[in-house]
Amino acid sequence: MVNMRQALDLGVGSITHAKLRSALTTLGIIIGVAAVVANVSLGASFNQFFTDELGTLGSNFIIIYSQDVNILHDNELNIVKNTPGIEGVSPSNGQMTAVTYVSSKRQIDIQGVSQDTQDILNLQLEAGNFFTDKDKYVAVLGWEVANKKFERNISLNNYIDISFSREDGSTVTQKFKVKGIIRSQDTTFVQGGPDRDITIYIPIATMNELLNVSDYGGITAKTSSAESVSVVSDEVDRRLARALGVSARDIDNDDVKPYRIFNQAEIIEQLNQLSNSLTILITLVALVALIVGSIGIMNIMLVTVTERTREIGLMKSLGFKKSDILLLFMVESTLLGTIGGVLGVLLGVVASYVVESYLAIPPVFPPYLILLGFSIAFVVGLVAGVYPANKAASMNPVEALRHE
Repeated sequence: MVNMRQALDLGVGSITHAKLRSALTTLGIIIGVAAVVANVSLGASFNQFFTDELGTLGSNFIIIYSQDVNILHDNELNIVKNTPGIEGVSPSNGQMTAVTYVSSKRQIDIQGVSQDTQDILNLQLEAGNFFTDKDKYVAVLGWEVANKKFERNISLNNYIDISFSREDGSTVTQKFKVKGIIRSQDTTFVQGGPDRDITIYIPIATMNELLNVSDYGGITAKTSSAESVSVVSDEVDRRLARALGVSARDIDNDDVKPYRIFNQAEIIEQLNQLSNSLTILITLVALVALIVGSIGIMNIMLVTVTERTREIGLMKSLGFKKSDILLLFMVESTLLGTIGGVLGVLLGVVASYVVESYLAIPPVFPPYLILLGFSIAFVVGLVAGVYPANKAASMNPVEALRHE
């Protein structure tokens, strides 16, 4: 009776005897396993990247913006501020308008906000300070605004002229002193509201005074913890809906509500769903390579059975049982799959790190991927060897010995 050690020795001998054929046979498995491992790793890396990227743009934030004028006022601002779990709130208004520095004029996004915005949106300053709610004609500039938008760089304590367009068609221009410059955070895929690098922030009270309005275009809030952001966001939504006359049955209907609300957790979830969908799609394509690889192993094993027909007949005449023959061919097939799996995992790890480095995303390689790669290859080799092994084990020894 053949034991496992003998079966392994015979299987290794058969594979090494035909090195080139064995290498070509495992190629499909190597490519398939490498593709699966690399794609799953890339999916995990993108999920981590999106989470980290969004974290640099804000801390447990909730964003509410009006879908019409005169919707959000101080009453709505106080409703959000007084909701349990809210730690900071900032109203906002924005306008793309002309900004003049020395003799250069550029169109820049101006955002009127409160002092809490620095903490809510995690605005890190390269120079100077963020304004307080007591400040009036001061501005904090995005990095690109200060260093790239104008012919000359803008420094702290320089003055810029901002022209605002009012609803009645008139224009008012005001001089602002630069109080701070925001550090560039090089966010690539995710933006938390306006792109901070090309935005100028001014006090919301000053903004509304110059625009001659009393309502807000949006409200940004921060919760006390990441775990509570969804619960607090839902409570804010319920309170605002009730205050603005939205019925309970329409609270989830964004077409009915005069405002929209979303939070950090929802954005992360949507990004992760997108990343997971892409990972699944590409992984399914990679599985095609595995199927091709399994067919390759099956074909080669069938060829091996044909070539070794007389050998099989001799083994049976010497007393080898059907189970012994079955074991020998199953072990050889499984070895081919496992070798392909080892090389595929190594190739997948290298490929994922190369791509992740090129895309400048954090490398994430869950340990279970190694087990996943080996398991896939083992199963593919095992399944691909079932039919050829059974065919070999079922041969009639007399007919096998007569085979030319």
